[in-house]
Amino acid sequence: MNPTRVPGDKPGMSGPGEDSCMASTERVVDVASRRARTMVRSLGEELHNARLDRGLSQLCVGKAAGVSQARVSRIERGDLEAVSLRDMTRLLGVVGLELSARAYASGRPLRDEAHRVLLEKLRAESASTLRWRFETPIPLLGDQRAWDATISTADRGRVAVEAETRLRDIQALQRRVALKHRDDPSVQCVVLLVAGTRSNRELLRDHLDALREQFPTTQPQVLRALSEGRSPGENGIVLL
Repeated sequence: MNPTRVPGDKPGMSGPGEDSCMASTERVVDVASRRARTMVRSLGEELHNARLDRGLSQLCVGKAAGVSQARVSRIERGDLEAVSLRDMTRLLGVVGLELSARAYASGRPLRDEAHRVLLEKLRAESASTLRWRFETPIPLLGDQRAWDATISTADRGRVAVEAETRLRDIQALQRRVALKHRDDPSVQCVVLLVAGTRSNRELLRDHLDALREQFPTTQPQVLRALSEGRSPGENGIVLL
């Protein structure tokens, strides 16, 4: 995995710029907002049922939790789009329920400018005839994971790109890529695109043997194939 030059912009090449970023932001926020409303309504129903089971009034529950009776009523009816985590935890605690929350990776994070630039670097190294698609969903019903990009090549191959500006847990990254590849049979191979920072290079060097088995194609081979408009055929890592 030798470093390559940082490419300049090519005329006529445009990447996932501001419009794409705004559209991505709107999609992420819209999905999150719908999920929040669904969770608030569901918790309101649980609060309502538990309160009735224990023979408690809304006034009593609200007073114990420091919330007005009117607000308790609106929460139970699902009239509120948002409720503070503190209020919901207190209300549920009063009726004998414990609220537990945990964040899970959805696979559709909002990417920053450094991530966009990294993808554009690889695109600048590739043939202009290649068709790029960004934030490509995994083709499973209800699956929120997505490839950072997919490339359709002249030889009818489909290459997925997973871009990382800062590496942390190599084993977790390997598992994530392997599961995505397993669940997307339309993808022939995966290019792991990594920003060429000193820390990233050191981490990749420390895990070179383990990575070579999953990503056997060398960087020159990957870049040569893409520059010629064809698929590398097997997984590979590119540092830019």
